[in-house]
Amino acid sequence: MDPVRNPYAPGAGQRPPELAGRDRQLDAFDIVLERIARGRPERSVMLTGLRGVGKTVLLNQLRSAARSRGWGTGKLEARPDQGLRRPLSSALHMAVRALAVEHRNPEQVDDFLGILKAFALRATADKGMRERWNPGIDVPALSGRADSGDIEIDLVELLLEAAQLARDAGVGIALFIDELQDLGPADISAICGACHELSQDAAPLIVVGAGLPHLPAVLSASKSYSERLFSYHRIDRLDRAAADHALIAPAEREGVTYDEDALAALYRKADGYPYFVQAYGKATWDTAARDPISARDVELAAPAAEEELAVGFFGSRYERATPAEREYMRAMADLSGDDGPVSTAAVARELDRKPASLSPARDGLIKKGLIYSAERGTIGFTVPHFGRYLRGVQ
Repeated sequence: MDPVRNPYAPGAGQRPPELAGRDRQLDAFDIVLERIARGRPERSVMLTGLRGVGKTVLLNQLRSAARSRGWGTGKLEARPDQGLRRPLSSALHMAVRALAVEHRNPEQVDDFLGILKAFALRATADKGMRERWNPGIDVPALSGRADSGDIEIDLVELLLEAAQLARDAGVGIALFIDELQDLGPADISAICGACHELSQDAAPLIVVGAGLPHLPAVLSASKSYSERLFSYHRIDRLDRAAADHALIAPAEREGVTYDEDALAALYRKADGYPYFVQAYGKATWDTAARDPISARDVELAAPAAEEELAVGFFGSRYERATPAEREYMRAMADLSGDDGPVSTAAVARELDRKPASLSPARDGLIKKGLIYSAERGTIGFTVPHFGRYLRGVQ
C-alpha cells in the first residue's frame, strides 16, 4: 500500500482518523451541555483509564463539542512540579477571550480579567516578582476577590465570577484538565471545593478532567463528597466491533479493505487498546502489497509495530526509571501474569525485601506515572501490557 496514503495515526493525544467506541461518552457530554444551557444543575466530568486508551483524544473531542455550542473553553495539562494557578489562569483567560466577543458589557469582561490577573499573580509569593511578572492579561489587577493566597478560597471565588460572566453572555465555560492526578493535594482540594460550589449554584461552568485509574481515589482522599460530585467515565479498551470500525472506516476512504482473518489477527495483537490499534494498523498498511489486507500481512507487519511500541511507547517510559525502580517493576511483571494489579506484599516477597524498604521505589514510580495504587495494598501498571514488555527486557 502507498505509505503516503496510510490513514492510521499512532501518537500521543493525536486524534485517530476514526474515533470509534466512544459514542456513549460523547452522547452523555452532549446531555450535560444541553442541561447547563437550560439552566439545570450538572456535575463536572472525570475520565479515567490506563495510558493508551485515548483519554486525551476524548478530552479534546469533548472540548470541540463545547466549542461548537459557542462555549468558552480552555485546556491545561497538570504537572507534578507546577501549581495550579498559572496554567489554570491561562486556560481560563483563553476561555473568556472566546466568549468576550459576544458579551454585551466589555467593562464587566475587563473587571473579571482584573480578578483573574490578581488570582494569577498570587502564584508568585515574592511581591517584587509579582510586580515584574505579567500573566499576559492587559488590564490592571483588581484586589479583593480571588487573591487571598488560599488556593481553595480563591478558586471558588474566581470560578463563580467566571460563571456569572458566562451566564450574562448566555453561554457556558468548560475547563479541561489532563493528567489531573498530578496536581498537589491543595490544588485537588480546591478543584473539588470549586466544583461543589458551582454545582450548588447551577452555574454554567464545568471542569472536565482526565487521569489515571486511581484519580477517583485521589479526589476522594481530598473531599469525601467527591464520589457524588463528579460524573465518572472509565475509558477502556475497544470491543471487537469498535476496533474493527477504527481500522475499516479509514481504509475504505482510501479504497482498501480487510479480510475477516486480518481483522481477527489485528484484534489479537492490539487487544483493543486504541493506541495499539493505530500502531498495528499503520505497520500492516505499510507492509501489505495488495487489497484486501490479509492475516499474513498482519503477521509480517507485527515485528515492525512491536519495535515501534518497544521504543516509543514502552521503552521511553522504562528509561525514566532508576535501577531500583526497574527492579520493582520487573518483580511486578513476574507476578502479574496478565498485567493485572498485584499486591505490594507479594512484590516485597518476590524481592526478598521488607515492604517499607521498597517505599521509595514505589513512590518514585507513582510520581513518574508508571504505576498506580489500584486499591489499598495493591499496585498496577499505568501502561497496558507493560508487564509483558518488561518480561522481555534483559
